[in-house]
Amino acid sequence: MRVETQRVNLGERSYDIHVGSEILDGVGAVCRDLGLGRNAAVVTNTTVGPLYYDRVAASLTTAGFAPHRIDIPDGEGYKNSEILNGVYDELIRAGLTRDAFIVALGGGVVGDLAGFAAATYLRGVPFVQVPTTLLAQVDSSVGGKTGINHPRGKNLIGAFYQPRGVVIDVDTLATLPEREYLGGMAEVVKYGAVLDQEFFAFLEENAARLLGREREVLVRVIGRSVALKASVVEEDEREAGLRAVLNYGHTLGHAVETLTGYARFLHGEAVAIGMVQAATVAERRGLCSEEDAGRIVALIRTLGLPTELPEFPAAAYREALLRDKKSRDGGLDFVLNRGVGAYAIVRLPDLSEVLEICSIGR
Repeated sequence: MRVETQRVNLGERSYDIHVGSEILDGVGAVCRDLGLGRNAAVVTNTTVGPLYYDRVAASLTTAGFAPHRIDIPDGEGYKNSEILNGVYDELIRAGLTRDAFIVALGGGVVGDLAGFAAATYLRGVPFVQVPTTLLAQVDSSVGGKTGINHPRGKNLIGAFYQPRGVVIDVDTLATLPEREYLGGMAEVVKYGAVLDQEFFAFLEENAARLLGREREVLVRVIGRSVALKASVVEEDEREAGLRAVLNYGHTLGHAVETLTGYARFLHGEAVAIGMVQAATVAERRGLCSEEDAGRIVALIRTLGLPTELPEFPAAAYREALLRDKKSRDGGLDFVLNRGVGAYAIVRLPDLSEVLEICSIGR
């Protein structure tokens, strides 16, 4: 199967994203072509490591690198300062210097945490993303957002730090649990809902093939998703304006995650719920028709994702929303779909409107 390569053009921070099947064994060659230093720390987790570390390590060794394995626990609840400090400890124990690099082998938690470690260890060492979950492949591995969670909010501590390259092997999705796979689909739907009407229609038409994890359709869908994200990142690397569109569904999604202690919903599931609510607000504000909103909700349901907000008091949602990174002066910048395939970023000075439209606290 052919490999699709997408360039992210950011001047001296530009890099390639390679998407294909059976390309995991090429990680070492990619790193060699990048001219990286001899020592590599491969940060993975206790689930992904037993599945793929040996292949990646062998690839690195064959290419002339000396890999050092660092395992972290699996789960969003471990994307915190304690685990990050443990990664620093291992990097120091291994004696890794500024000419070393980090490989992030795993899902979004591994990528975010390892990327932040790379951004801050010795004031910055290169890193390469090798995402193994659908969510990480289409979203968190691309664009340079790294960080950890804080007990009072998601991703409140972090840095913009671009990888030197991204290697996406769709075959790793074969071992991904069904729930996590479906959770990743939420980010795929996001791209179509606010950036590409034709892509959204393709997802509707090929939902069954996606649910069946067909290689060819996955390469196409992941390739298009990263191309859409790359185009946004190229225009707005540090989320000064346009990049906020990628937060569609995330505003209420992050609130759901925070209120449930990151334990009840996967990130993609929370985003799916947030997209349903965003479509509802968009319809009420006249930005999309009832049919448009219905298409978004229907696709989310077809892909086996949740749509209902968990019940918490309105005051709890208000507090969680006000802690959002897009909150300022008691209001919030809210990303809404304009029809299907376009977007609007609306300033909501009073959160009561969102709470009322989404029937929160009733």
